[in-house]
Amino acid sequence: MIKAVIFDMYETLITHFESPLYFCAQMALDAGIAEHRFRALWEPAENDRTIGKRTFEEALETILKESGCYSKELYDRMVQKRIQTKEECFNHLHEEIIPLLRSLKENGTLIGLISNCFSEEAAVIRKSVLFPYFDAVCLSYEQGLKKPDTRIYERCLEKFYKFTNKCLCAEECLYVGDGGSFELEAAEKNGMHAVQAVWYLRDGIGQPVGRKAGFLQMETPMQVLDEIKKVR
Repeated sequence: MIKAVIFDMYETLITHFESPLYFCAQMALDAGIAEHRFRALWEPAENDRTIGKRTFEEALETILKESGCYSKELYDRMVQKRIQTKEECFNHLHEEIIPLLRSLKENGTLIGLISNCFSEEAAVIRKSVLFPYFDAVCLSYEQGLKKPDTRIYERCLEKFYKFTNKCLCAEECLYVGDGGSFELEAAEKNGMHAVQAVWYLRDGIGQPVGRKAGFLQMETPMQVLDEIKKVR
């Protein structure tokens, strides 16, 4: 019996690709730095930014200073633009996301979140319209762990226990994600049921993950409710 549904955030509950992007190419353009140069400085810091060893602001400041183009005005403008684009994602939710979360709450199903994210994303997530729905939250930036490390899934179960004072087995959890970072494989390894969210997937827009063989694919968010019934 499924007692909890654990979601990924990006390209699952929200998507970057329904609103303006502010990734490497856009940041490099604003900074006046060649994209290959910006990437060479940005990408090696990704792991540290994901597990809380470095903030977005620290990484950006280093890049601007090493590239000889730092100014407080440019730095502040880029930080604000990055945060605004992350916030904008929550204005373009699939129309069934909120109804799904409400239905899960009404059914007494616990709701978890496990997300690989950076400092600026963690802050935006916590202030978002979705955050109040979660009973357990594990953000990589705060946990010092990232998917596919199975320990972050175990920590989510521990948080459910603190919320309900009842032990929850991995087999009682449904994990829903777009499949990035081998999250579905890790969820299954941990004993959870795993399905792939493909409702935000579009051809030709550069999304990082396509359809994954071997996993049941959810074409719309509300199909998650049907899957819970099947497992029961």
